[in-house]
Amino acid sequence: MSSLLQTLPTARLFTVDEYCRMSDLGILSSEERTELIDGEVIAMAAQNPPHVTCTQLAYDYLSDLLKQKAFVRIQAPLWLSARSLPEPDIAIVRPPRERYYESHPRAEDVFWLIEVSDATLQYDLNKKSKLYAKANIQEYWVIDAVGRQIYMHQNPHRGVYREKNKFHETDVQRNLAFPDISIHLARFFPPR
Repeated sequence: MSSLLQTLPTARLFTVDEYCRMSDLGILSSEERTELIDGEVIAMAAQNPPHVTCTQLAYDYLSDLLKQKAFVRIQAPLWLSARSLPEPDIAIVRPPRERYYESHPRAEDVFWLIEVSDATLQYDLNKKSKLYAKANIQEYWVIDAVGRQIYMHQNPHRGVYREKNKFHETDVQRNLAFPDISIHLARFFPPR
């Protein structure tokens, strides 16, 4: 009787440098919307009208609200680790914007991140939440475009957020980085 060692198949994980090279070489098409999460190339969900509308509304509102205090980026890469280059819908990062001319912002540049969800709510609340908490992003919000709610995650510790709250579109909230500014959540949604 022979005893054979069983090996399980493993996924080939990529680094950010390899991922960027694949894009540069055309292995990943420029029309494909992907991001690198924990070494895996993830196809991003289609941008449905609710997602696009809420993303643009939130970007416009926060850009005006945080003028001179932060740089608001929309759907742009964020270097979190050697194996993660996500593209959050909105990233509120340290100014000035020119500091990112030669490299993407890193976790330490982030005030807070926002994902807008119409079809990926559970993914954003679970996988993305863990990714951002592990990178020590102090605050992460998920805008539920369909349910017209905002999920706020704050104070990461050992890869999870210690505080998680859900708010309605009519609420007014404050952010950890800018506690003196009132944020009217209704501005993230089109009027009813």
